[in-house]
Amino acid sequence: MKFEDQNCDPETGECRPADLPAFGSVVEKEEGKEIIYVGDPMCSWCWGISNHLQELKNAFPRYKFSIVMGGLRPGGGEAWDDRMKDFLKHHWQEVTKRSGQPFGYALFDKEEFNYDTEPSCRAVVASRKWMGEDELSFFEAVSRKFYVDSEDPNEVEFYASICEQFGIPFDEFKREFESEEIKYKTHQDFQLNRQWGVRGYPTVLFKTENQLYQINHGYSEFDQMKSIIEKINLEEVEA
Repeated sequence: MKFEDQNCDPETGECRPADLPAFGSVVEKEEGKEIIYVGDPMCSWCWGISNHLQELKNAFPRYKFSIVMGGLRPGGGEAWDDRMKDFLKHHWQEVTKRSGQPFGYALFDKEEFNYDTEPSCRAVVASRKWMGEDELSFFEAVSRKFYVDSEDPNEVEFYASICEQFGIPFDEFKREFESEEIKYKTHQDFQLNRQWGVRGYPTVLFKTENQLYQINHGYSEFDQMKSIIEKINLEEVEA
């Protein structure tokens, strides 16, 4: 799939994923309720929505909050030329305009760069061993270091400072990150969200005991997502 087909739409605030290649104090949780975020750390609209997702997570502490990694461009492979750079710059500017999130543009000074999102997704999966239900914070740190600091998530050393931030032993993280098990689990996340019919990121789902609801499809703000979840809860009580 060409990068032109993996469009990030400023109207919907959504990035469409590439096709997948073949790949061989504690709060008591409310049973059956779960907020599921489907996203990719190298998806610009996922960076745009990140503050609103933290608010949403904090607003419903009794619900499990989990992340399914999207897999926007696993493997990358697009030419790092002026067309690609202009394509990305345009969408990043649209995200800033709508969300206020900052971007750095030093990435475009690099002569070579492979926009492969699999390693950044795999890093978040690896972090679950230490982060648990706070993996959203690790996800955001990866996005910030890429989008604001213009560093390359394909390099394992990229994650050293993030691991330090969260008290994760980097040598252990590196072993997890490079393991076949974590690569497989990451691909499982990619397959799962496609099986659910998710066609773009960010997407937020709300799982009750009986059903999986789509809360948003593309960029949404906290108040909108919160009101939809509250409406679903009210309708289930009245049913």
